[in-house]
Parts: sequence; C-alpha cells; structure tokens
Amino acid sequence: MDYSPIVNEVLRGLWWLVPVALVIGFFQSRWFKGALGEALVKFAAKLRLPADTYHRIHNVTLSTPDGTTQIDHVFVSRFGIFVVETKNMKGWIFGGENQAHWTQKIFKKSFKFQNPLRQNYKHVKALEAALDVPPEVIHSVVVFAGESTFKSPMPANVTRGGGYITYVKSFRQPVLSESEVQGAVSQIQTGRLEPSRQTHRLHVQQLKTRSNPFAERKCPKCGSSMVLRTAKRGANAGNQFWGCSTYPKCRVVQNLT
Repeated sequence: MDYSPIVNEVLRGLWWLVPVALVIGFFQSRWFKGALGEALVKFAAKLRLPADTYHRIHNVTLSTPDGTTQIDHVFVSRFGIFVVETKNMKGWIFGGENQAHWTQKIFKKSFKFQNPLRQNYKHVKALEAALDVPPEVIHSVVVFAGESTFKSPMPANVTRGGGYITYVKSFRQPVLSESEVQGAVSQIQTGRLEPSRQTHRLHVQQLKTRSNPFAERKCPKCGSSMVLRTAKRGANAGNQFWGCSTYPKCRVVQNLT
C-alpha cells in the first residue's frame, strides 16, 4: 500500500510548525536575549537617569592592542563615568568577585560563564586608555536583566534589574567639571568604531579566535605577540599558559582556557 498521499497530507497540515519553530529558536537565541537585556537597561536609564545629568552612550566598540572590545553602555556624568555590562540570564547565579567563572543553575542543569566583573575590567581599561580623565572616576557596573536570583553575596556594583540605577545615583560627589564631561563624551564618540553590523561581525570573529586556546593572539596591554609557555615550578608546574613575548618588560599572562 502506498502511504505517500497520507504522509503528504499530514505534512501539508503541519507546515505551520516550521515557521513557529524558527520564531521560537530566534527568541531563545543568545543574540536575542543579549539584545533584549541591553534594551531593558537602556529603557530604565531613559526613564530614571536625567539626560541633562547622565549622558547615555550605548554599544561602544573600541580598538584595543589585541583587537576590539565592546561596551554595552556608558553613562558620563559629573559624578563619574559608569561602564555597564549587561547579562540577561535566569535561574540561580553563584559566583565570587575573584572567581574566574560563575555558575548559572536552572533546575538541575548548571552552566559556567565568565565572571562579568573580569569581563567588564577590560572594558574599563579600554575606556581609561581612550579618555583624558583620572582612572578613579571610571566605575564598573554589572546588571543582570533577566529573572535571576543571586545565591552568593555580591559586591555593590553587581546588581539586578533597575538596581544599577540606584548604584549609579549613589555617587553624589562631583569629580568632573562640565567641560570635562563634555570632553569625555566627545572623545568616546570620536574614538569609537562605527556602530554597524560589520563592526559587530568583526568583533564576534575576534572573540571566537580568542576562545581557541591555541590560536595566535596579541597582548591586551602592549599589543605584542603572546607565546605559549609552560610553568616550571609552583602549584601550576607543567601547565601551559600564554605570556607576553616582551617579558620581563611586559608581564601579562593568560590562562590557556
């Protein structure tokens, strides 16, 4: 018996499942979750951070010695410059300020991700290099925009939802003049790479290269080549790591993974 007419009829009746599956996949993608988290942070800032006091700059890509770095949000004010890293995540979040990786737990599944404070540290250093302001006026802020719960004690600059607004507004002592604020905004706008799809694509390609433990890389501090070395003593004896080729002039090291 030929079942093909029956199969074809069933498939015709279920054609709508394909676009539905594509839509569901899009809304569950990492890109969409990241974009949604950034949009929520931008919306909260627009509502609660007065534009005449806090100059809002979003999606800032800066050149660095080893490529580029991408900053979600920068708020420039007389009370300081705030560099905001956004994480749109749900579930329980475990982590410590000095841990290399944090853990997201959803029911019985656990996922490791880079400590966002360390991730934002590079953003802060890139902004320090681009601006003519004292480094102590630049502050790192991390905001979890999703339905997440901290299960570990977090420092004050790691916040949930609109909590980052409260943290930013807690700085009430002016540290920059109005002319310095305007100068910093101008330097960021002129020093950033064009906020285009091409800029983002090239940045993502660099991130993929960095995630390859054996790919050639540049020193994030001086731009020299990094070389693969092996620890000869101590607790890490025998383990490989990346070290700047100009050592001891530059002492930057990176873990292999």
